[in-house]
Amino acid sequence: MHHMFKDHQRGEKRGFLSPENKNCRRLELRHGCPCSWGLCSQALMASLAGSLLPGPGRSGVETSEYAQGGVSDLQEEGKNAINSPMSPALADVHPEDTQLEENEERTMIDPTSKEDPKFKELVKVLLDWINDVLVEERIIVKQLEEDLYDGQVLQKLLEKLAGCKLNVAEVTQSEIGQKQKLQTVLEAVHDLLRPRGWALRWSVDSIHGKNLVAILHLLVSLAMHFRAPIRLPEHVTVQVVVVRKREGLLHSSHISEELTTTTEMMMGRFERDAFDTLFDHAPDKLSVVKKSLITFVNKHLNKLNLEVTELETQFADGVYLVLLMGLLEDYFVPLHHFYLTPESFDQKVHNVSFAFELMLDGGLKKPKARPEDVVNLDLKSTLRVLYNLFTKYKNVE
Repeated sequence: MHHMFKDHQRGEKRGFLSPENKNCRRLELRHGCPCSWGLCSQALMASLAGSLLPGPGRSGVETSEYAQGGVSDLQEEGKNAINSPMSPALADVHPEDTQLEENEERTMIDPTSKEDPKFKELVKVLLDWINDVLVEERIIVKQLEEDLYDGQVLQKLLEKLAGCKLNVAEVTQSEIGQKQKLQTVLEAVHDLLRPRGWALRWSVDSIHGKNLVAILHLLVSLAMHFRAPIRLPEHVTVQVVVVRKREGLLHSSHISEELTTTTEMMMGRFERDAFDTLFDHAPDKLSVVKKSLITFVNKHLNKLNLEVTELETQFADGVYLVLLMGLLEDYFVPLHHFYLTPESFDQKVHNVSFAFELMLDGGLKKPKARPEDVVNLDLKSTLRVLYNLFTKYKNVE
């Protein structure tokens, strides 16, 4: 049986699969086509001027004055806004979202920023991560702002990540109910993140208002807090258009919003080391360091007829790291402790984590890198791990 309900708040349908339908594995969130409304500047500005139009409670004098001058002034303002270089961002706002009250503001991502490859990668990585986490819930997220704004998917995501159960209604169609659910979910998120000093750059209103910047800030924080097995692109910045209504006119400004920095900074490891300096200020010396480390690891791996030519990829599955630790510490690592031919991401993470445990047993400090970073082919993380080995074992024959 396939149950349907209509969400009158956003005009979309969701399908819920009953348990008896064994052939269906996921709940798919389906969306209608967004309203296309940027074709007519007059319609656009009429919508933007929503709160200026005479209502039932206004006098005939106010209506007459508005008819004489307000429309032409508003149309001129609208024309200027439409013709401004940043105005295409207005096309991303639905008409019902643009009836601004006095001193109210809206924010939206500049369309050019949405086309930035790093921004697209960030969105895709987060989408894939959410869907991986929620695969057992039979949920597929297709669009962040449309699927997360009402709190339902965020609730399931947090419950899965934190291993807890939130006391909220399963399905809420009204705006009040959705915001109440969001409030509960975000309070639980804040309880987790506040002790770690995260800057909370979102709110119930911004998430429910489908503010993509706020939603991305929230997801990046969750991914970092729960050490998600993903690699977020670093230094992702977007241009944000801020539209505010003052004295009946719309005024826009533009700000840069930083969504990600470096993995180390987002994870709270702010101390810089020689590799940060090397990557930032002396990339020409990087090849020299890589060559030295390749010579070091091959000196030992050659004993097993193994050879490394690419540091970026050949240590990513953890096998060479485990074998190298056995050679450096002069012991045999039982094969049942790790995957000799790992296939899945989790198996590779297991291998690298096991190698890190062997390093701790050998008296090394806990690696600054995460196992997931090494598996995700992060060169800086791999170099840090190998350099620690080189520092201690460089004189071992």
